[in-house]
Amino acid sequence: MTFAGEAIENRGRDVLLRLRNVSKTFGKVTAVKPVDLDIHRGDFFAILGPSGCGKTTLLRIIGGFTAPSNGDVEIEGRSVTHLGPDKRPTNMVFQGYGLFPHMTVRQNIAYGLRIAKAAPPEIERRVAETVELVRLGDLEERRVDELSGGQQQRVALARALIMRPPVLLLDEPLAALHLKLRQAMQEELRRIHHEIGGTFVYVTHDQGEAMSLANRIAVMHEGALVQVSSPEELYRNPRTAFVATFVGDANIFRGRRHRDVIELDAGVAFPSQGPDGEVLAVVRPEAMAIGEAAGDHHLTASGRLAEIVFLGSFVRYAVRLSGGQMVVVQASSDRATARLHAGMEVEVAWHRSAQTVLPT
Repeated sequence: MTFAGEAIENRGRDVLLRLRNVSKTFGKVTAVKPVDLDIHRGDFFAILGPSGCGKTTLLRIIGGFTAPSNGDVEIEGRSVTHLGPDKRPTNMVFQGYGLFPHMTVRQNIAYGLRIAKAAPPEIERRVAETVELVRLGDLEERRVDELSGGQQQRVALARALIMRPPVLLLDEPLAALHLKLRQAMQEELRRIHHEIGGTFVYVTHDQGEAMSLANRIAVMHEGALVQVSSPEELYRNPRTAFVATFVGDANIFRGRRHRDVIELDAGVAFPSQGPDGEVLAVVRPEAMAIGEAAGDHHLTASGRLAEIVFLGSFVRYAVRLSGGQMVVVQASSDRATARLHAGMEVEVAWHRSAQTVLPT
């Protein structure tokens, strides 16, 4: 099954969806600041950010449910800015699913094709194809109000997929599911995306979900797109302190650069070319070492071990540095040392190559 005749091998080769200077205001409130964005054919593209950052508004602009205050939305090379949702080559899966409770699974999935007056044989063929894709074969004749939350989510996904939209929009579709089911559905979404080769645009506030699903992620903060990158680039090279702390855990050290040397408030100094001024150094907890393991690293700070938390495969150490800052070190539990205990003086350390230096 493909979207609009699209072949899997073509994914990612050209721009399918383009936003140019798109913004949205509601009265005096700016929900979305001017956005320029390209989404490629075959992308699993996540829009990630906290509640109220504008991500759902941006998705609704793409789908035609909300008109932009400025800018242009282009899909497949033509402007759709002034077209309603029914006239765009998109379909949307809402967080609340929007299913018809009095209908069966089959009737819900077929609804869009019936409205489009597709021929009965075509409806039967595509319903069967889509039911198989989302693995609902033994539930076709059940009413949707008899289904679990995960099953209802599959029905909503199937109802959108059966229309074969070039762009499938998903507004936090897994938010209402419990953890285990949400993880299972993430695996299903990855499988379905791989099988059909479609273009998914997925809104979420969950950074783990975005990292596990998407090949590209746009992070939104206070209505603005602050970084668009691959998951790995986003994690390893955040461009702002907000991205560093929102996408995973991070230790943020404040300091100043003067004559190509940075001195951190934590008592650490190192060479770094760039303009003089205030800076931030970002270090991920797993990139830091503690105790005896700190000896082989370039940069070292001293403090007192405040807390040790065993979390199965790894251990988290909270250390209050001599200057008062609290930092977190994460180490594999099989390498954790029994010699460490809360209250003792320790050193924490990291390699220069493991940190990202940002302007404030």
